[in-house]
Amino acid sequence: MILMQAQDISLTRGGRKVVDAASLTLEAGRVMGLIGPNGAGKSTALRMLAGLLTPDCGHVRLQDRDIGRIGAEMRARQVAFIPQDGQKPPPMPVRALVALGRLPHGQAGERAAGHPVVEDALAATDMLELQNRPASHLSGGERARMNLARALATSTPVILADEPIAALDPAHALSMMQLFRVLAAQGKGIVVVLHDLALAARFCDELVLMHQGRVVRHGLPEQVLQDTIMGSVYGVTVKRIENAVIPWALCR
Repeated sequence: MILMQAQDISLTRGGRKVVDAASLTLEAGRVMGLIGPNGAGKSTALRMLAGLLTPDCGHVRLQDRDIGRIGAEMRARQVAFIPQDGQKPPPMPVRALVALGRLPHGQAGERAAGHPVVEDALAATDMLELQNRPASHLSGGERARMNLARALATSTPVILADEPIAALDPAHALSMMQLFRVLAAQGKGIVVVLHDLALAARFCDELVLMHQGRVVRHGLPEQVLQDTIMGSVYGVTVKRIENAVIPWALCR
């Protein structure tokens, strides 16, 4: 089942086309990795998918409805957006902040904090031990896990995550990618911006490679992570290692 579809979306900022006629289709039960060098347009494209930016042309459809015509509250019940970790969170307990994910469902305060889905979200992201700590005291990696927990608490069919593992140690990065696979198995559709190509290859069903605002390749990891393509986009080569847990290595 198609959950979300972008058709020829473009956005110009400061006279530069940040995203140029990008198209993609997200299906239920799939993890889609959005990859590309810095400045490729990945984060901007993700924000257009979330309905936070309006394309200059093209359109984004959420379950066959134009996302621009869906109210913010209804959209928040359908799409969870996890931004890059930038701003320091307020000094409220982690559980209370995660419980904000229930706001689109009309739940707040103790009612939201005590909801079973909040408990499950904290457990799934390994945040139960930190649930009473002020969110402002968390490390960058802990904030990333908290942000994912808040998205899970919203119980949306679509999750859009912008570099969610950038601040995580290897164990928690692996755990988060494994969690995305579990969520996909439950029928959710996930788009995740990644720079770790090895994890992208291992955990994503498909990869969308962006460069200079355009989608230059879209397909299975083995179709996208090819030597000639990666060389032209990243300036590196990719070697396949047979019988390896992570089957690709990057070389200069």
